[in-house]
Amino acid sequence: MIALGIILLIVGFVTGLSILWTIGIILVIIGAVFWILGSMGHAVAGRRHYW
Repeated sequence: MIALGIILLIVGFVTGLSILWTIGIILVIIGAVFWILGSMGHAVAGRRHYW
């Protein structure tokens, strides 16, 4: 999810489409939250580890 968010950020920046930029930021933030929760041992979306 983090990788997809970064790709969308890059594509949105290059093409100038603000919707891709916004979706990319949201995906990066959600991916980072899931990553932190998974590394702390909390189950994320039914999985014990999220990567």
